[in-house]
Amino acid sequence: MGGASGVRRATVVAVVSLVLATAFWAGNNVVGVVAVRELDPMSLVLLRWCLALVPLVVIAQLVERPDWRALARNWPWLLAQSVAGILAYSLLLYSALQHIDALSASLINAFNPALISIAAIVVLRQRLSRTAAVGILVALIGVLIVLSRGSIVSLFTGGFGVGDVLMIGAILAWTAYTLLLRRAPRMPAISATAGQVAIAVVLLAPVALLTGGPTLPQTSGGWWALGFIAVFPSVLSYLLWGRALAVIPPARAGVFLNLIAVFTAIFVVVAGQPLTLAQAIGGLIVLGGVALANSAAFRRAPAPA
Repeated sequence: MGGASGVRRATVVAVVSLVLATAFWAGNNVVGVVAVRELDPMSLVLLRWCLALVPLVVIAQLVERPDWRALARNWPWLLAQSVAGILAYSLLLYSALQHIDALSASLINAFNPALISIAAIVVLRQRLSRTAAVGILVALIGVLIVLSRGSIVSLFTGGFGVGDVLMIGAILAWTAYTLLLRRAPRMPAISATAGQVAIAVVLLAPVALLTGGPTLPQTSGGWWALGFIAVFPSVLSYLLWGRALAVIPPARAGVFLNLIAVFTAIFVVVAGQPLTLAQAIGGLIVLGGVALANSAAFRRAPAPA
């Protein structure tokens, strides 16, 4: 009984961790809109990861006690992951938030799990079930509804907006980052993240200095936004996600990423911002399609004989 109770408790803690992690990532979209009003995307990315680097290194040392020299020998993988997931994704996301609202960005981002499945088929030669294929198609239709503001035909006449293109680039960058994680040699999760962040800071700092930056927030609201982004989505979400993956299989945990769009919608509505009909319908279709594409993740593995 004690063992079963302990497993249930660990599962509950893992689920709560996943929910909090996705809530903080949703907050990154909403608070990011506030931050880009005072900071250019490059300055925001540099300051975010500079502030997050020290706690990530300290926590990695306390929790994982890594062999930093052994980790450094994987520098080509860390470099590629840093460029794709830490730099490109963040820069494109914050650039997109200068042109589109947080909810539209999160709804486009909700297609990411389906896009990763497609990339895994092409790059990793993974198989795709018929149900998953239908789910991906449904999710794509939902994304097109969001991108077209409810009129898919307009995409063929007016094309995509700047923010839409940047957000599509962001999810492509995160897809590349995910594939790199799957192909890379096994590394301690928090330590690898700290290494990626360190590389991102080293690469971005000279560029920011040469272009006259980084700029700093001009108001208390800007500083609070930067502080939230540096702590919650940059440090706590990664820690909570890693804690949960020790209990819940990655495929089932990945389904929780759909909550980012849900939490963003809740935050936007609570803040008094309007929710358009196209966003509501398109968002529900995206979430339904992604859930269908990942339906196998909800099935429990058969108990061993």
